[in-house]
Amino acid sequence: MTARPGDLARALEATLFAAETPMSVEALAAHLGNSDADEIRDGLQELAEHYADRGLHLVERGKRWHFETAPDLAHLLRREREQVRRLSRAATEVLAIVAYHEPVSRAEIESIRGVQTAKGTLDVLLEAGWVRVTGRREVPGRPVIYATTPDFLDHFGLDSRKDLPGIDELRATGMLDPVDDAYDALMGAEDSEDFSEPSESE
Repeated sequence: MTARPGDLARALEATLFAAETPMSVEALAAHLGNSDADEIRDGLQELAEHYADRGLHLVERGKRWHFETAPDLAHLLRREREQVRRLSRAATEVLAIVAYHEPVSRAEIESIRGVQTAKGTLDVLLEAGWVRVTGRREVPGRPVIYATTPDFLDHFGLDSRKDLPGIDELRATGMLDPVDDAYDALMGAEDSEDFSEPSESE
């Protein structure tokens, strides 16, 4: 049988159950009378192990801690099936660019995509809570820059952005094939242009 959590772990348990939003180690330390951050981390690990085989799990997402339903029991809490709202291809591309290149401006997003990005595309991601404004780039015009949120990590089950799949993993799933084909086609076209006669328009 799992050992009973210590006093600090129990205090953390009570605090996180009552919290309206996930809390960082620093916030928990301040809430519990400026406790030592290392002791807070140890207490959280103790508590996470205590809940590992229970209906609730203590998890860390984006350096913030909260309780969530064990994945294998989540279906028991869904009284109604939520309507799946799929992101458009443009929104998916923009979200991926923000996740891999953050902080990034709209102009930088458009440069990477090669097309203009509609304002509504970013609005959808902002409303979903997956992207947030983090400030302005210190360049002429001071454009707004965007980054992902802890909710983005939580939704996709990531502990941090370090858990995003790498290029090799994406290529293995076939997700990069269209990009590779387009690149090869472009390079082939450029090569053929190098050895062709100039057109009249040139």
